[in-house]
Amino acid sequence: MKQLLIVEDDAGLNQGLCKALKTDDRLLTSCRDLKSAREQLLCGNADLVLLDINLPDGNGMDLLQEIKANTPELPVILLTANDTDMDIVNGLEQGADDYITKPFSLSVLRARVNTQLRKHLAPDKHEPTRIGHFYFDFQNMIFRSGDTCIELSKTEQKLLYLLVENRGRVLARGELIDRIWTDGAEYVDENALSVTIKRLRDKLGTQEYIKTVYGIGYSWVNTNE
Repeated sequence: MKQLLIVEDDAGLNQGLCKALKTDDRLLTSCRDLKSAREQLLCGNADLVLLDINLPDGNGMDLLQEIKANTPELPVILLTANDTDMDIVNGLEQGADDYITKPFSLSVLRARVNTQLRKHLAPDKHEPTRIGHFYFDFQNMIFRSGDTCIELSKTEQKLLYLLVENRGRVLARGELIDRIWTDGAEYVDENALSVTIKRLRDKLGTQEYIKTVYGIGYSWVNTNE
């Protein structure tokens, strides 16, 4: 039984979301403010949080940061009327797993909720990856180049994971965008991938490992490990 926590202050929309997302194997818990949402989260039973940003007793972004600090594996989908590019980028960079703007399609919402539940159904328990002088522990979010610890954003971690787990294979730009930024959400500019690649190379010093395959995408080249 999966438990979804819906945090939305509009009573009608809250009720509609519960009705739209209800299935035989789901338990829906709804809250209309941050206080009651925090109380529900203390129970530790939530499998996904659908979170509004503008709430009567504060900003949902504060709750997002608390969730990601305490339970980073818990998926959070922001559902909000804040629809500027800056709002969306900020929400994703703060750790949101997806960002849906109002008004929205219930069918699209259901699909995105299902996608997040599938992604987090069986978290990876793989051992840390060692490649040359690099050490990548995706489970505990520890990344080292030699003896230096490197702090990576959530987006950078996702990109690194895909490249490392598929090393030797060329990953197309479209595939990377689809798998990193909420399964191909329309608002993602392809330039975001180029920027993230550059940041990852600069932070880790992986210029000779992460190769650009012009006109196609990127690859972590095979090396003597």
